Amino acid sequence: MKAQASPDIQVPSREEEQAEVIRRLEEDIIFGRFAPGLRLVEDTLMQRYDASRHFVRQALFQLERQGIVLREKNVGATVRFYSADEVRQIYEVREMLTRQAALMIVLPAPRSLIEELSELQRQYCAKADAQDMRGIHETNDAFHIALFAACGNPYLVRSLQDYMNLTLPMRAKNLADNEGLALSRRQHELMIELLKGRDSWALAQLCVDHMAYSKADYLARIANDKKPQ
Repeated sequence: MKAQASPDIQVPSREEEQAEVIRRLEEDIIFGRFAPGLRLVEDTLMQRYDASRHFVRQALFQLERQGIVLREKNVGATVRFYSADEVRQIYEVREMLTRQAALMIVLPAPRSLIEELSELQRQYCAKADAQDMRGIHETNDAFHIALFAACGNPYLVRSLQDYMNLTLPMRAKNLADNEGLALSRRQHELMIELLKGRDSWALAQLCVDHMAYSKADYLARIANDKKPQ
């Protein structure tokens, strides 16, 4: 007689299985396990994630929409490779948006914002101490979205989010780097302190400087690594 499955065992839905494949592929890319320019072969990904071809293809389509996978005729899917000029141009726009959003935050910031950011920073540090790479990435982005939401312009915040997503493969790997992570933590703390004062220009400059480490690291990586053919 065939044993019955325990009612306590939760079988993931198709949507949950699909989301898991997307999450794992995204992590492999943004945390540098898959190098820029690497070909993403469906059969290899199916074996790696123990997933169907349909789920793998849907994951590739989703990450193509996010801008971190590139699909080309006669080539297939690859990890999006950005040239040095593209990186500089993308960061020029992100830096302009970041500076403007920071300058629009009214200082001193309200206690509610300080408390929200302090709690997000606490969570960020806890994830960092636990070496939870996904948690580090998610709490880091939550911190910055909450900070820039205080500018009061949702369209500017949406544009910033778009560029945060666009630079994800360039910046997320640094969250797994001890030096980059330690610098990020210190700068977050200083941002919170500057929000308590009145120096908008110092806050804006710090927010721009906060991006410099990941930009320089990505430029160094693509200079040292030849793009796979």
